Amino acid sequence: MTALDQLRPLIGMKRACQALSVPRATWYRRSKRRGLFPAAPTSAQHQRRSARALSEGEQSGVLACLHEERFQDCSPAQVYAALLDEGRFYCSIRTMYRLLETQGESHERRDQLTHPPYQKPELLATGANQLWSWDITKLRGPVKWTVYHLYVILDVFSRYVVGWMIAHRESAELAKRLIHHSCRAQNIAPGQLTVHADRGSSMKSKPVALLLADLGVVKTHSRPHVSDDNPYSESQFRTLKYRPGFPDRFGSIEDARGFCQSFFQWYNHQHHHSGLGLMTPAMVHHGQAMHILAHRQAVLDAAYSAHPERFVRKPPTPPELPSQVWINKPPPEGKTP
Repeated sequence: MTALDQLRPLIGMKRACQALSVPRATWYRRSKRRGLFPAAPTSAQHQRRSARALSEGEQSGVLACLHEERFQDCSPAQVYAALLDEGRFYCSIRTMYRLLETQGESHERRDQLTHPPYQKPELLATGANQLWSWDITKLRGPVKWTVYHLYVILDVFSRYVVGWMIAHRESAELAKRLIHHSCRAQNIAPGQLTVHADRGSSMKSKPVALLLADLGVVKTHSRPHVSDDNPYSESQFRTLKYRPGFPDRFGSIEDARGFCQSFFQWYNHQHHHSGLGLMTPAMVHHGQAMHILAHRQAVLDAAYSAHPERFVRKPPTPPELPSQVWINKPPPEGKTP
């Protein structure tokens, strides 16, 4: 046993370390290595009761007063004031709260509004024009505080932009017009489509809801304050704003429309999407993907036949095209997310 171990029970750890010029952290670290732990504190080391504390009898008296029938619906502050007016003082308001808390009697008594639990959207698309996602983002204008609103409707399965619009403001009527035009352009039949969006004012507006009901389109919304319930629209906006040539500010709304016209043409018909097996959205949306996949496989087979030694593990195959796309795929049975 070291000298520090002998002194510690007599004068305490702090004074023993000071007397021997040993940092306490060093002793704790060494004791942990040796499997030692500090001994239980002696009776002298127990915390002494404060002289200002109420005795047990006084505490019982305060609780009895708080439990009086006339004070049953009063807060401690009301009880405190009433007792002062009667010429009595037992303790502070905070002490009343502490005593009630020890008895489990301090809690919220008002009827608080509780929001219902929002169901996690679990949406599946196995083909084009089954599930659309739409959102609105802001594009900065020529001067400070000037912005343009870009509306984009995206097919989740093919990532094909089926409709877009730039306006000076966010409006439910403009959103309704864009959705109606996009549904007509894609020949959407009643009961065919689900439209997903976040909980913005335009997305939850009555004109949009009535239009979707008239078209036989199911609408769903993201949960409040959940950023990944609408991932495909957010990802598409990121591709837009990280595109080379995307300006810090647009000179006018016509300038913004011209840029987006070029961008969406590139995005739909030239951008080989990593989530689509490096197909373009147009290839998948218009049903050309399987033909192109077979053509790519033929090219790779020819390359393998010419130089099999260059492919060490197995014959090459093109990237796979997903057969289904989820928003919040449910976990397998028996597993929790």
